[in-house]
Amino acid sequence: MASKIMRLALLQLKGSKDKIANVSNALSKIEAAVKEHEPRLITLPECFNCPYGTKYFREYAERIPDGYTSQQLSKAALDHQVYIVGGTIPELGENESIYNTCTVWGPNGDLIAKHRKMHLFDIDVKGGIRFKESETLSAGNDFTTIVVDGHKIGIGICYDIRFEEMARLYRNDGCEMIIYPAAFNMTTGPLHWELLQRARANDNQLFVVTTSPARDTTADYVAYGHSMIVDPWAKVLKAADEGEQIVAAEIDFSLVEQVRQQIPVFSQRRLDLYSTERK
Repeated sequence: MASKIMRLALLQLKGSKDKIANVSNALSKIEAAVKEHEPRLITLPECFNCPYGTKYFREYAERIPDGYTSQQLSKAALDHQVYIVGGTIPELGENESIYNTCTVWGPNGDLIAKHRKMHLFDIDVKGGIRFKESETLSAGNDFTTIVVDGHKIGIGICYDIRFEEMARLYRNDGCEMIIYPAAFNMTTGPLHWELLQRARANDNQLFVVTTSPARDTTADYVAYGHSMIVDPWAKVLKAADEGEQIVAAEIDFSLVEQVRQQIPVFSQRRLDLYSTERK
């Protein structure tokens, strides 16, 4: 029988252009989180081992699971006997293509899942920000779920959160939580960061978890921060500020079923008129 309570730790990490230092910082914070909070699951930010920028992705890209960052996360998961949703790193894939990829590691040190960002971040906000991930990255084509202690969890990455169909398909698949390593910026963050998380949580009556890099105003790309856990009522359970921080919480998965029973929208959908289906 699945345990209803799971302790979760989000690591909002400050990055730099030094990959070894970035990974070392992540390992140090993983150790600190384990000692202080004893989590079952730890999440890291998007692009935690490198600067976020199209000019950096190929330079910092690694093979998975044989690259340096993967090997370090594997060892950390094994050493601390925890699940690690390893943020994202630039992955060197087939035909030398580059992907923005989230790795997930089990307590035995095995790679249990790999999610390649499905929706590439190509935007141009007048007077705000222009960014084109597609200049260097390829898009992933696969949905990714993991099971931790009997609970199914979907994985998305940053811009993926804007696509409600993806979250709906995870809900259809039985997910009780979606985890999005993410790096919103100072234009989209204040506007949409919390809104999107609460919308996905409310739409699908599940937990939504985001882990952002800490804000560094000297970086080429300034992350918004404010890593967050939103519950199935769409209430913010815990949130970081903009700096480097560990956010820990106990997730009560019984809340998912309570919300779904009290407001039974899933069974009330008019599937005779519309549907969201995986291709």
